[in-house]
Amino acid sequence: MRRKTKLIHGGSPFDPFTGAVSVPIYQVSTYKQDDIGVHKGYEYSRTGNPTRHALEQYIADLEEGARGFAFSSGMAAINAVFSLLSAGDHIILTDDVYGGTYRIVTKVLSRLGIEATFADTTSLEDMEKALQLNTKALFVETPTNPLLKVTDIAGVAAWAKARQLLFIVDNTFSTPYWQTPITLGADIVLHSATKYIGGHSDVVAGLAVVSNDKLGEELHFVQNATGGVLGPQDSWLLIRGLKTLGLRMEAHEENAEAIVAYLSRLETIQNIYYPGLPSHPQHELAKRQARGFGGIISFDVGSAEKASAMIKKLKYFTLAESLGAVESLISVPARMTHASIPSERRKQLGITDGLVRISVGIEDSEDLLEDLEQSLKS
Repeated sequence: MRRKTKLIHGGSPFDPFTGAVSVPIYQVSTYKQDDIGVHKGYEYSRTGNPTRHALEQYIADLEEGARGFAFSSGMAAINAVFSLLSAGDHIILTDDVYGGTYRIVTKVLSRLGIEATFADTTSLEDMEKALQLNTKALFVETPTNPLLKVTDIAGVAAWAKARQLLFIVDNTFSTPYWQTPITLGADIVLHSATKYIGGHSDVVAGLAVVSNDKLGEELHFVQNATGGVLGPQDSWLLIRGLKTLGLRMEAHEENAEAIVAYLSRLETIQNIYYPGLPSHPQHELAKRQARGFGGIISFDVGSAEKASAMIKKLKYFTLAESLGAVESLISVPARMTHASIPSERRKQLGITDGLVRISVGIEDSEDLLEDLEQSLKS
């Protein structure tokens, strides 16, 4: 089954109870039992809900994993996966992860006795330096947020397996349409489904997919025990969003490539970060392990003042925290999504005050280009 067909027919596309073509929203908290402990597969909606279950089967199928899980936010999904670790464990993470991931690791997990080291996961040598006797897991974002660095998933998976590490990949930027990390050796794949999977700025959600049944049992225990589950209405919105994911991802990328080509001609732009650029350090790797480059572009306009001046002139780019929606969104990571990272740390990573991140929408590319041109000229 090809990918666009799988987006329509993957998982359980019909309601098994009624045959409805669109899985209904089962707005229910509990379920009638035929006898004590005898039921039709559902007993309480924290443990399982038919609408959420349909979504979880769907994302597992798309990511080619064993089992899927839906959470109330991307951070709830990340927290659940980190809950597989124990006090005294150590985890290695990509150095320029999303600010929320950095915050939970440094401000929450640290209080629970879980240690962390941030490393450049594009370098096996750097990861080897970060390795400790108590290292239990490796967490990778690829492409990263906001510098769009690309990690060799298959290469790092082999490295992690040789050291018996749990290998976790945040696949938010690529989505299962462009990239399937489990097929390259990842143990767990994560999504902030608020972004491309939902795709319409109308839902907050997180998804996780595991590669085997053992991990599935462990993560389901955490999900049920801690209760950060996704509600049925939001589950239904994600199912609907996924149906058009392929069409949207292709449109996002087509527009992104047009914008990158325009920005590349401007002398006023200091750096452009986009895996589709031949000059990107991991361009060939991105071509090899993913089916597309995505719709996120970061570039440096030189200063916070210039970034603010440009953003104030824009008409079709909405200043907002999120990404991956049908409308084009723009942000300044140093003052928005990555403000929780200390300024010195941001400078070390290259997240400058003049760095701008665009989530390219699916509007007419000519309108977006004209809007960018007038704002940058002013």
